Amino acid sequence: MDTRFHQLHHDGLLILTNVADATGARIVEQLGCKAVATSSAAVAWAHGYADGNALPLERLISTVESIARVISVPLTVDIEAGYSDDLTRVAEVVDAVIAAGAVGINIEDGATAPELLVRKIEVARQVAGRRKVKLFINARTDVYLRGLVPAEDRVAETLRRAALYQAAGADGLFAAGVTAEYEIAALCQGTPLPVNVLGLPGLPSPEALQALGVRRLSAGSGIAEFLYGAMASLAKGFLETGKLDSSHLKAFTYGEINALLKPAGNA
Repeated sequence: MDTRFHQLHHDGLLILTNVADATGARIVEQLGCKAVATSSAAVAWAHGYADGNALPLERLISTVESIARVISVPLTVDIEAGYSDDLTRVAEVVDAVIAAGAVGINIEDGATAPELLVRKIEVARQVAGRRKVKLFINARTDVYLRGLVPAEDRVAETLRRAALYQAAGADGLFAAGVTAEYEIAALCQGTPLPVNVLGLPGLPSPEALQALGVRRLSAGSGIAEFLYGAMASLAKGFLETGKLDSSHLKAFTYGEINALLKPAGNA
């Protein structure tokens, strides 16, 4: 079994610049990313769907297949909450994602009871076992993002959920939304799972995060948000002036992108 992606969570801080498509995946791989991660929001937006378990499975799988085709590093896919609360459907999603080339998944609890995510993790582990893939299951808890408990209880509740998710077969804990250094330290000390945080304003530096014990830092949908904002700014300027004012932006050329996507060894 390929264990590269698991090992990356034990070799310092793994920084993942989440992408929406194959071209984005090739760009970040070329920049030196040791693995590629999708952003569920960015993938949904690219297909014209809102984030939130709305993306049709065939669109997700098409994206995963296209990314896996052009990269040589491990691929992990954000499957939101499994796109369903029906465990049979969740199993189908996980199986399809693995078959398409993923060796890792993110799966989240959202506003539902943590026991539901426990069952989804168990199902995902069973599917991976049948596929004979050492799937890295990153369990995301939304205690911080959604303010599920009072501020003073967030660390304890996150660690309670971490223990449940670990027992179910999770390999990592994604505490999305935490930014305070003392809370990050408490989470890293309170669970043996590699802790993943989201790149938000106010977050400590990568060096500080690594010293605190964080093993994974994700961009989430932040890059896609900026790109759409930049697109809106360029489009607005073009509509008003008939000119593309990219003085503060640097675009890739057609040739650069085309060359990036050519199979290795082709002229």
